[in-house]
Amino acid sequence: QVQLVESGGGLVQAGGSLRLSCAASGRTFSSSPMGWFRQAPGKEREFVAAISWNNYRIYGADSVKGRFTISRDNAKDTVYLQMNSLKPEDTAVYYCAAALSQDALADQASFYDYWGQGTQVTVSS
Repeated sequence: QVQLVESGGGLVQAGGSLRLSCAASGRTFSSSPMGWFRQAPGKEREFVAAISWNNYRIYGADSVKGRFTISRDNAKDTVYLQMNSLKPEDTAVYYCAAALSQDALADQASFYDYWGQGTQVTVSS
C-alpha cells in the first residue's frame, strides 16, 4: 500500500519558519516528481512547489517564491518544504503529492497520482 505521510506542520507566529516533510512508503518515488499543494479554508487547492527526481524545481504563486524551498532526499524517499518568513495568508492544510510519470513536472493537481492526508500550518499575526 502506497502512503505519503506529511509531518512538520503546526502553529507559528508571522515571520517564523517551518519545515514540512513527506515520507513515501509502499513504493519508491526516487525517480518521480513530487510536489506540495495547499488549501486554505473556503479556497481551492493551490499549487505550491514541485521537484523532479534530479532536483529541477518549479514554484507556484509569486507569494511563496523566495520564501519557500522544496528539496528531496531520494535515498529516504522524502520531500521537504522549507517555509521561511511565514505570513498569516500561508495558513492552510499542506498536502504532499507524487506522480508516476518520470518525464515531466507539472503544477496541476491532476498530474499527481498519490496524495498525503495533509498537515495543518497555522500562522498567527
